[in-house]
Amino acid sequence: MKRSTLVWILIVGAILCVLFVISLFTMMMMMSDSDSFMAGGDRIAVIPVEGVINNEMAKNVSRNLKQYGSDSRVRAIILRVDSPGGGVSPSQEIYREVRRIKEEKKKKVIVSMASVAASGGYYIACPADKIFANPGTITGSIGVIAEWLNYKDLAQWAKVKPVVFKSGEFKDTGSPTRDLTDREKQYFQGMINELYAQFVNAVTEGRKGRGSEGNELNEDRVKTLADGRIYTGEGALKYGLIDAIGNYEDALKEAARMVGIKGEPQIVTPPKPREGISILDLLLGATKIKEISPGQLHNEIIDIDTSVRFKYQWK
Repeated sequence: MKRSTLVWILIVGAILCVLFVISLFTMMMMMSDSDSFMAGGDRIAVIPVEGVINNEMAKNVSRNLKQYGSDSRVRAIILRVDSPGGGVSPSQEIYREVRRIKEEKKKKVIVSMASVAASGGYYIACPADKIFANPGTITGSIGVIAEWLNYKDLAQWAKVKPVVFKSGEFKDTGSPTRDLTDREKQYFQGMINELYAQFVNAVTEGRKGRGSEGNELNEDRVKTLADGRIYTGEGALKYGLIDAIGNYEDALKEAARMVGIKGEPQIVTPPKPREGISILDLLLGATKIKEISPGQLHNEIIDIDTSVRFKYQWK
């Protein structure tokens, strides 16, 4: 065998060994991040809902809910919410999955609110069996907002004239290069009202009968609270929007009590997402900063999304 061939075989073998070790190390780290590999016994799953609610978050949270909802060892699920809300549809996806886990899997779902659980963050908490918040938690903000960037005046200043062909009156409603017509304003307000009614209905269904005696929540009472304002945890308790003042440990103890777990419960959590550039990425060339051209970078910067977005989000 030629010496050069042997050298290449040794190099390839060394690289494969390194990749194997890295893969094994990554798997072990994922196992350590997720307590789902612990030995048997009754468990409580804790799912974090942190940041703006978007499609990616909805997919991850729903997947986690489905996983723990189907695990017979998991007796209860705690959603640890620290979110100002976000997109209407992603919030509704999580809401529906929480309801499904309760109704089909008969699992107890408890919400522990952190700093913020407003708008969509409150929306996903509504169907829970019990909601905890800190005295200073910001919650509420029941309502809908739609916003987009309008650069009509800038386009006129730059002498840029948009040309649009459309198949119907409302096809380009929300265009960033012109003002809304009166009919378009009515059209958008109608959509806002419809999405608002869906929010009110979700709160009414999830919190039906909650609140102090004589002030139980019903649709009319929810509407008086659903004008977009925020509430502290103490204010939310007063109006029946939450069930108790307490931190994460209080929520954990209550979850254990509700399902009859004695002593310190075992906690399981989803694996933490890996951040940054891994050694494996570098070896495989998945991240090659030098290959990004100035033109590509320029296009990314100026490609601003001006589409209209409807949100259950506190601003």
